[in-house]
Parts: sequence; structure tokens; C-alpha cells
Amino acid sequence: MRVSHGVRLGRVAGVEIGLDWSLLIIFGLIAVMLAEGAFPAWHPDWTAAIAWGTAVAAATLFFLSVLLHELSHALVGRRVGVSIRRITLFMFGGMAHMEGEPPSWRAELVMALVGPLTSFVLGLVFLLLAAASLGGKMVGVNGAWDALPTAGPLPTLLLWLGPVNIILAVFNLVPGFPLDGGRALRAILWGVSGDMVSATRWASRGGQAFAWLLILAGIGMIFGLRVPVFGGGLINGLWLAFIGWFLNNAALASYRQLLVRESLEHVPVSRLMQTRLTAVPPELSLASLVDDVMSPSGQRAFPVEDDGRLLGVVFVGDLNRVDRRAWHQTAVRSVMIPAESLITIGPARDAMEALGTLGEYNVNQLAVVENGRLLGLLRREDLLAWLAVHAPGQRAQRAQ
Repeated sequence: MRVSHGVRLGRVAGVEIGLDWSLLIIFGLIAVMLAEGAFPAWHPDWTAAIAWGTAVAAATLFFLSVLLHELSHALVGRRVGVSIRRITLFMFGGMAHMEGEPPSWRAELVMALVGPLTSFVLGLVFLLLAAASLGGKMVGVNGAWDALPTAGPLPTLLLWLGPVNIILAVFNLVPGFPLDGGRALRAILWGVSGDMVSATRWASRGGQAFAWLLILAGIGMIFGLRVPVFGGGLINGLWLAFIGWFLNNAALASYRQLLVRESLEHVPVSRLMQTRLTAVPPELSLASLVDDVMSPSGQRAFPVEDDGRLLGVVFVGDLNRVDRRAWHQTAVRSVMIPAESLITIGPARDAMEALGTLGEYNVNQLAVVENGRLLGLLRREDLLAWLAVHAPGQRAQRAQ
């Protein structure tokens, strides 16, 4: 899978690392808040260059900490049977993209808890390094803040990273899906009930409840309320409400994604594809294609064959590449997508994989090909029609 809308940074332990452009927003915010706010308040004697250099280093190391958090999910996931080939760092931290659901509630629980544990350990390591750099003069989080006024750039950097990673660990343990704490809650509910879909629904509702709590707290802060830990003010309130809005959407999307996966996994493409396709010869004119073939059949894509051999496929949208006045003189061969350039899928692959391929390449249909022969086309609407009938929510409604 390719990392979309961002930059591919490389691979770590076989996991592809991508950076979403939205990361630049929060990276800049952290750097500005530290360089123009926190560091000058803690160290009035610092020059702008020292403050900005330390702030950029702090923001960079923070996202490296987030990367380690997500890598721990990926590596432990690999040990318990879950494939995670890609991690994306984005505005709200990071995301390990799982290919399928965990095989058991125990696997889910271990995967969920290892991330916050990693962040907590990183926080302790940064605090211990800060203590060492200060000659062992501070102990714990309170000691970290007491030591700030006399700390240089390196201890300040470490003293900021330690508590931030511990806060990140605590925040991720909130029992609201899809946060790590919500995944741990789902694992426990799954283990108790034996029903992953039901467990996901309840964990998702927990995530929505927490998200609305953040939204309401943010709105209160905008109107002057001071909230423990988060403080008050317009900017902080807007930011907290925005995080709540994002988490609410993520909780809903995660549950819906599970329903889609449950409906499409193990359903072969051959069961959903369109098979009644009229093939056309490569020398047929576009005018004849439209008037004699396309209009009567209602097809949107036509295999182009020569003696039973697939040469390519011509789609309705391909006609727009040629001036209508030239349709009589233009052969189908000149506008078709050659067979070797088609985005294809095998008839035995499952529909969930097909949905992922459609999204990855941003296309509306896939050619279903086996041994060089076009068997049919699978369109987005074919998948949507299947989901409308077979999604777990739809089945429950029909049973009532």
C-alpha cells in the first residue's frame, strides 16, 4: 500500500513510514508555542536562536517518540499475527495501519497496551537523562518543573519531553475507541462477550462520549471556563474542541470500517463483478461504439479484443479525450487503456482487498482478470450494493 497525501520517509524493521502533510501544522504549532511562549518564560536570558533551536529539536524528538509508540504496535502486532506494513505520522500523532483485525482478544489487548507502555518508558528515560544532566538534582515530574529555571538547553529539552510522553501515555489509555485504551476496552469486552462487533460498538460509544466531553470542555474554555489540566482561553478551547471532533469522527469511522470488513472479507470478487460485457474490436470507431454498442447496452466499460485476446479496455470517460467531431475517424484502439496498464484483481480475491485497491489507486472500477482473460468488471457501486444488503447493521434491521 502506498502512503497517500504525504511523503514516504522509508522503512524501519520492514514497516513503511509515511509523513502526512498535516503533521507540518502541529509541528509548527509546537515549535512556536515553545520558542515564543514556554522557553522564554522559563529562561528569559535565552536568545531567540537558542529558544528556536531547542524548540525545533523538541518538536522533532516528540514525533520520533510518537513513531516509536506506533512502531511498538507494529512489531508486537507482527508477533501476535497482525500485519502492519505502514505507519503514518499526521496532525494528531501517528497511526499504525492494520491489515485486518487481531486474531483474538488477547492479541488485541497486548497490541493496545504496548503503545502507552512505550510512551511511559520513554518519558521516564527522558526524565532520568534530564536528572543525569543536572547532576541528579531532581526526581519525578514535580522535580522536573522545579529544576527548569536553572537548566540549560539540553536538560530543558529532556524535561519537556519526559512529562509530555507520560501525558501521551495517559491520554492514550482513555477507554475510548480508537485510542489504545479504547482498544484495550474492546479486547476485554470481546473476551467477555465473545462478540467482536458488539465489543467494538460499545468501545466506539465510549470513544464518542470522551470526544463529546472534550468538545464541551473546549466550548466552555472559549467562554471563559478554566478546565483542570487544559487551562482556559480561546485558542486552547478551540484546539481541545477540534481534537474532540476528530476523535468523535475517528470512533464512528472505526466502527463503520469494521462493519464493512465483516461484510466484505471472504466474499470473492467473482460473486460481485459484472460479467455481461460486450467486447468490441480494436478498429471500431468511437462513433460506432457510442451509437451501436454503448447506447443499447448501457455499459460503461468495454473489453477490446482481437480473436479472443484482450488488448485493453475502453471506458466511457476515455471518450472525452477526443473531440466529438473526430469520433468517426478515431478507432477504439487509440483511446483504450492497454491490458498491461490496467489495474486488475483476480476473481478469487476477496471484496475487502478490492475495496482497498480501489481506494489506493483512486479508481471507480477494477478489471477482473485471470490468465490474461477479462472475466468482468468490479465497480464501486457493486460493493456499495452488497453492503446495503449484507452489512451487519442492515441484517439486524431486517431481523426486527
